[in-house]
Amino acid sequence: MKWQTAPRWLRVAIVLGTIVVGFNVGLRAVDTATSGAERSGSDSDPTSTAPNGTSAWSRLLEVNGVPVDHRSELATPLDSDTTIVVLDVPVESVDAVSLRTFVAAGGRLVTGGSTADSWFGAILDDPPSWSPRGARSVVPTGRAAETDGVTSVATSGHGSWGSLGSSRALLGDDGTIVAALASVGAGTVVALADTSIVQNQLLATDDNAAFALDITRGPVMFVDLRQTSRATGLAALPDRWKLALIGLVVAFGVGAVALGRRTGPPDPPGVPVQPARRTYVDAIGLALERTRDPAEALAGLRRHVRAELARRAGLGAETGDTELRAAASRLGWSPREIDAVVGTTSNATIIDAGRALARVAPTPPDRATNEGAGT
Repeated sequence: MKWQTAPRWLRVAIVLGTIVVGFNVGLRAVDTATSGAERSGSDSDPTSTAPNGTSAWSRLLEVNGVPVDHRSELATPLDSDTTIVVLDVPVESVDAVSLRTFVAAGGRLVTGGSTADSWFGAILDDPPSWSPRGARSVVPTGRAAETDGVTSVATSGHGSWGSLGSSRALLGDDGTIVAALASVGAGTVVALADTSIVQNQLLATDDNAAFALDITRGPVMFVDLRQTSRATGLAALPDRWKLALIGLVVAFGVGAVALGRRTGPPDPPGVPVQPARRTYVDAIGLALERTRDPAEALAGLRRHVRAELARRAGLGAETGDTELRAAASRLGWSPREIDAVVGTTSNATIIDAGRALARVAPTPPDRATNEGAGT
């Protein structure tokens, strides 16, 4: 079935479906390319654009000329001039030992979250302990390079350090300490009880961005130990993209079927069909060629049509023009058809005479059958 011969409703449905699918794919592409591409993700995921991710912090560092690297594992040896960020993930003992060695050699570690209690002891001899009590807004608790230019910092209120251990307070409010600072050998540990301070949702609030810049030194390495492997190929696509691609494939498949050739016979076997229009035209041309006189052929045609009109109207063979005109008008003939048969003969009325002939011609058997079935 060719596109031009396909039913109108099918063509409209295909076009509308293609437009809808294309529009949705375009919207998804724009949405994924912006910061609102993800609605949820792992807490403090450095590659996530969700509110609880930290991709905005990574981008902030890059904009300010800080080299940024993302890792899914701790590669040794670690450069002591680097700041390593490990947030909201449990750390295995072997990785904790590597981090302690790194900090003791002069490195800087930014870490924290509710999971820190389980492994902080491997890095700090007297670590702080996490508490679910939080504060919505905190201020610097003293002078420190990590809070230079910081007046207030917003948090989500989801955690604080219940006890500081060997660390000292960095940010807090009314005894609720949200960020602390500890020294290990020649290095420094910045401990965040509430990691929302540096997450996408609050980074642009109050002085959070300034604090996020102040707590880093040198190149920054974001390490997400949850992601030991990353999906590639189609597996890396979001589910909504996969659904959109399936919709496109289905739409193109339907379009291909609509544009392709029809299989099987065009009509059921045994159904009589009318001869091709060309055959009829050739027959009329041959008849005119035999007469060598179109006027003579038209005169014979007029006589035949007049006789058939009189017979159908129940009139005699010698009926005059006036009665034939009235009869043709009653039968629904057009004025041009009536003039072509009853009026003055001219070449200009040959087509009208042919239409009048069609009015009195016998109905083909297949057409009569179809008309009877339709009624």
